[in-house]
Amino acid sequence: MGKDLRTYLSDLTEKYPEHLRIVDENVNRRFGITGYATKLAQSGKHPGLLFKNVEGAEFACLSNLLTSYEAISLFLDCEVEDIPRVFGERIKHKIDPVEVGKAVAPVKEVIINKEEVDLDRLPIPVHNEMDGGPYLSAGVLIIRDPETGVLNAGIYRHHIFNKNQMGVWFLGAHHGGLIFKKYQKMGKPAPIAIVLGHHPAFLMGAIARLQGMGGEYEAAGSLMNEALELVKAEHSDLLVPANAEIIIEGEILPDVENEEGPFGEWPGHYLGGGKVPVIQVNGITHRKNAIFQDIVASGREHLVIGSIPRSGSIYHSVKEVVPSLKTVNVPHYARMHCYISLDKERDADVKKAAFTALNTEQENLRHIVVVDEDINVFNEEEVAWAVGTRFDAERDQLIIPKWNGPGGLLPTNWDYHADGKNTPRMSSAVIIDATKPAPPIVYPKRAVVPSENYKDIDTQTIREINEDEKQLWFK
Repeated sequence: MGKDLRTYLSDLTEKYPEHLRIVDENVNRRFGITGYATKLAQSGKHPGLLFKNVEGAEFACLSNLLTSYEAISLFLDCEVEDIPRVFGERIKHKIDPVEVGKAVAPVKEVIINKEEVDLDRLPIPVHNEMDGGPYLSAGVLIIRDPETGVLNAGIYRHHIFNKNQMGVWFLGAHHGGLIFKKYQKMGKPAPIAIVLGHHPAFLMGAIARLQGMGGEYEAAGSLMNEALELVKAEHSDLLVPANAEIIIEGEILPDVENEEGPFGEWPGHYLGGGKVPVIQVNGITHRKNAIFQDIVASGREHLVIGSIPRSGSIYHSVKEVVPSLKTVNVPHYARMHCYISLDKERDADVKKAAFTALNTEQENLRHIVVVDEDINVFNEEEVAWAVGTRFDAERDQLIIPKWNGPGGLLPTNWDYHADGKNTPRMSSAVIIDATKPAPPIVYPKRAVVPSENYKDIDTQTIREINEDEKQLWFK
């Protein structure tokens, strides 16, 4: 069979054994799972956590898995600095999925019918203090466009209402939401499947910023470097990943809504919520000894998983417009920022690159900083140095009024009132040109040590001071 969550965990623990830790203790799904991740994060540690015993659940829970760029570079087979380039180049050359029979699909090992469905059997956590209840945070929703037949995949938040119903929260122009509206206009339920637990490339493919509707299965294949294996669902004509851990099948009801939220989203605040469409669960299929996968909402994993696909998608888009692009970084700790480095050939390249980035990730990017090729965009100190030495606010700053919103997940896209209510508003974006003038203008050079004078230095010869030397110099 093809690559899946388990093949990835095997590779991860072989190369980075410290990246996965097992929790044998019985943990409460209400803050217990996220509590471990929070406790470790306070001491600067972010390992993946596999909880073997979650109170009241039948499955193990894997959480906090993709918290480091090293974990991503492992399956892309590249250096950390090359992740955006490799990601962007891979999704450009998609690999079509292949269909396999149910008899060879691991996710069909156990089939739970509609009358037996009970979502409480899954270790679905309550993540943060004010959350309205348990949420699926790592579920990839599959839905088919009724007009074109195209399959679309995306990660949305799903508030669990009871044993066989949950919500789905679509934001703005989410493709899943646009497809659901087509079913809604026809007065028909929308068949869906929710995939829980698969290779990280599948998750990354599902949230890549792709042109047009669909293409996520093909993108996942390109990121895995092999065709994604699919199998026919039990309750619809949807094709779902054969090597997933768990598949929840159901339909979004066209005329039923329920109150969802609040839920702590990736910007670290409580926004969104209200009435959302309801999913009626019709069945579940899963592997024997399945692993339920969770993303720590509003934590480091949530941010890393969001930043990497966006960096790669922006790289892909900008490279087509500005071929002199070097690389891109949407830092996980500030997913509203985007740092772009160019070997600038003309001054207009800066705005072309910046606007392409903004149009690739319209919902959340707020600050675009463009720097020269000698600046490491993965080093915040270097980016800050470039802003301090190559940026003049009067000349090199472009503010774009009313770019984001109205509303959404960013707190600045709302006006707040004394009665506790808030109303949606538009907010601005800014482009900061921290590049040197384009040739032939000569700009002062950086003070650097010539590379030939340090590239062959063996730092292993550097040692600690010994006692004799302390007596000689320090007494």
